[in-house]
Amino acid sequence: MSMNDDATSGTVENSLLESKTEKKDKTKSKKKSKKHKHKKKHGKHKSSDSDRKALYHTSESKGSSKFSKKFYENELARLQIELVKMQYWVKHTGTRIVILFEGRDAAGKGGTIKRITEPLNPRGCRIVALGTPSDREKTEWYFQRYVAHLPAAGEIVCFDRSWYNRAGVEHVMGFCTDEQYEEFMQTCPEFERMLVRSGIILLKYWFSVSDEEQERRFQARTTDPARRWKLSPMDLESRDRWVEYSKAKDVMFARTNIPEAPWFTVEADDKKRARLNCISHFLSKIPYVDMTPEPLELPPRKSAPSGYVRPPLNEQFFVPQKY
Repeated sequence: MSMNDDATSGTVENSLLESKTEKKDKTKSKKKSKKHKHKKKHGKHKSSDSDRKALYHTSESKGSSKFSKKFYENELARLQIELVKMQYWVKHTGTRIVILFEGRDAAGKGGTIKRITEPLNPRGCRIVALGTPSDREKTEWYFQRYVAHLPAAGEIVCFDRSWYNRAGVEHVMGFCTDEQYEEFMQTCPEFERMLVRSGIILLKYWFSVSDEEQERRFQARTTDPARRWKLSPMDLESRDRWVEYSKAKDVMFARTNIPEAPWFTVEADDKKRARLNCISHFLSKIPYVDMTPEPLELPPRKSAPSGYVRPPLNEQFFVPQKY
């Protein structure tokens, strides 16, 4: 072998050694990069968990800006389409659904009910919001006036406050006797078991709102003419009876949280999150399948009879076109 060959051989060996070294360095750097990414990813995961917890308990005044309006509207639209699919299934199968909405004043029950019912056919979905019982109704069996509003086959009924008035406002404000209250606590679970055994799907939601957020909403209502009607004398009285209402709710949960119809608490300090969470949970409890009819093909429209003459416009009253 010549000197040139030795030199060439040495050059090749050196290049191979350098290549192996570079590969080792790259492998080490990749491992370090993976470890770094794993730590970074793990750190992000922890951060997202804490952020999620913080948002979960955030109030409308402090955290609603973190919840994208666009995401809320898109998600609400998606859920409302699912509600329409669910209603088709309810009508087809003859299912009967009762949803009770209870909770603190200004907790957002009405807003959630509105978002549930607005895309649905009102002939198959009703809102029941009963007022103060009449003198005659006060002498009836307590559940009697609520029974009259229970759904028939293919119907959904949303109770904006329900028979649980007796366990809450009536008990706290002294509108019922201790005997009537105790009778309700004993018979309510039996009544609800009867409903479930009859085939009714019964869901009970309690909207939980903090003292601070409730006060903020009360104050907002005092300055908003469009919402001032929501401040009833009972609402104002409840501001000074926060603890009494809390105790009444605790007893109510303990004695009426039955397996056949358990209570579900909705964290409602952020109204938008509460609406989405409640609707999503409601849909998850109904074993519906998509029974939306196929798109309709409208036949050609028939032409108007040739002999028809429209009455003169000056003989009719029209709404002024101010807009």
